[in-house]
Amino acid sequence: MGLESIGKNIRKFRVANHLRLEDLAEKVGLSVNYVGALERGEKLPSLETFINIANCLQVTSDELLADELATSCQIKGSLLTEKLNGLTEEDRNRIYDVIETLLRHSRKA
Repeated sequence: MGLESIGKNIRKFRVANHLRLEDLAEKVGLSVNYVGALERGEKLPSLETFINIANCLQVTSDELLADELATSCQIKGSLLTEKLNGLTEEDRNRIYDVIETLLRHSRKA
């Protein structure tokens, strides 16, 4: 299991929530050093700590574990679909055009 990806996702969502490392540590009752070690992938949180962090960051466990789950592409696809559904049709079409361009220029297996 890649501890780095879980930590990276914790950090990504902490920053997205405009929380400092100190803020998250205080909210979940952990030391700043421990949360820093989690984010660097040096430690793996207990299940209870993991749930507390997910609740504090207002994200699902799938979002924090997305890179580790066998279904990560499906999870990421679902998350993107949710985000796209919240956009205007014009914005969605622009994003689809970008994706189509990337696909045309991607390396073919």
